[in-house]
Amino acid sequence: MKTIGLIGGMSWESTAVYYRLLNEQVRERLGGLHSAKCIVYSVDFAQIERLQTAGRWDEAGDVLADAARSLQAAGADLLLICTNTMHKVADQVAAAVGIPLLHLADASAAAVRTAGLRRVGLLGTAFTMEQDFYRDRLAGHGLTVLVPDVDDRAVVHKVIYEELCLGIVREESRAAYAEVISRLVASGAQGIILGCTEIELLIGPEHSPVPVFATTRLHAEAAVTAALAPGQ
Repeated sequence: MKTIGLIGGMSWESTAVYYRLLNEQVRERLGGLHSAKCIVYSVDFAQIERLQTAGRWDEAGDVLADAARSLQAAGADLLLICTNTMHKVADQVAAAVGIPLLHLADASAAAVRTAGLRRVGLLGTAFTMEQDFYRDRLAGHGLTVLVPDVDDRAVVHKVIYEELCLGIVREESRAAYAEVISRLVASGAQGIILGCTEIELLIGPEHSPVPVFATTRLHAEAAVTAALAPGQ
């Protein structure tokens, strides 16, 4: 089994879910007392959030690149960035190390295509919904990506940073997200990508009339598959 390196803490609420999912996946596939070989580097999210808001992405990328180098030095064989938004600096992080970085959008797109869908709605932070880095990666897999309108994007972003990243789950916010999803479906979305690792704390399949693609789970499953694959 290869060792999975996790760049986490963005936020730690979802990093904890990653840890649980990795171990559940390994136990499910190998049985018995097997658990995942993994190393976690958890950053201070307050620092990252300040850099995001200021648009200082290169500096944020430096922080994550340092984390990646530390994980490689500690023995990680592959890397995960445990947040959709910070995949904006994925290339910068990948260039800092000599081990593979498993891109979250690739795992999500593969699941959408396996389901036979091509037109998806994307929920996430404002950075993920409004900038090209994530949508273009999905489009590169042949997907058409829809995002909420400006007011709905503001609601989705606010709930992530002011509630979910703090471990707060409110029924009112779940209802608001369900309305956003309904509007995306009305616009033609055949499925919904939960493109922020915290959203899975709030939204599940039962809250959407079309399939939802839980990026944290999909990323964890891809990591375990890579960790258990034979060869280098």
